[in-house]
Amino acid sequence: MTSKRFRLEIYLDVLKTIKKGTCKPTRIMYRTNLSWNPLMKILDSLERQGLVTVEKDGKHKIYDITEKGKNVLHYFSEAMEYIKVT
Repeated sequence: MTSKRFRLEIYLDVLKTIKKGTCKPTRIMYRTNLSWNPLMKILDSLERQGLVTVEKDGKHKIYDITEKGKNVLHYFSEAMEYIKVT
């Protein structure tokens, strides 16, 4: 049985995926194992907070992580290592 991810873990997964170079929403959705609507809400939230940027490439959206997003990812990833929830 797999455990449910916390909201923070989901946000960090999305940031990690974008940082690794996955920039299209559908690919992010598959790599983070999320459905479309929750992913769109998360990406919108990350954009409003200045953690990711979005560019339009024709009809497509391309996401990229900002320096602030990298700092947040580093900080919380390090904190999650120290706090192992079992």
